[in-house]
Amino acid sequence: MIDAIAAILVFLGSAMTVAAGIGVLRLPDVFTRMHAATKVGTLGSGLIMAGTALHFADPAIVLRCILVVFFLLLTAPIGAHMIGRASLRLGITPWTQNSDDETR
Repeated sequence: MIDAIAAILVFLGSAMTVAAGIGVLRLPDVFTRMHAATKVGTLGSGLIMAGTALHFADPAIVLRCILVVFFLLLTAPIGAHMIGRASLRLGITPWTQNSDDETR
């Protein structure tokens, strides 16, 4: 039963990570790409680490998985914030087109 839960967690994490990659490729500007990379990428990595910790159930591996998730949660928002500030200082403007504007 634990292996099935671990497999589901790893699958969901992989799906989230793929969604983050698609978001980085498809979204229109640096700010929305940054959002996809940090939010969904961190969630996907966290789910994969949770599945890994459940599968192996060794205290050393569980501790490493917790530390990886903690490091990701600590560094991803800071990195995204710094990228956003640098983009604004370089003069990159956020994308403002609404879906209603396409029909006019």
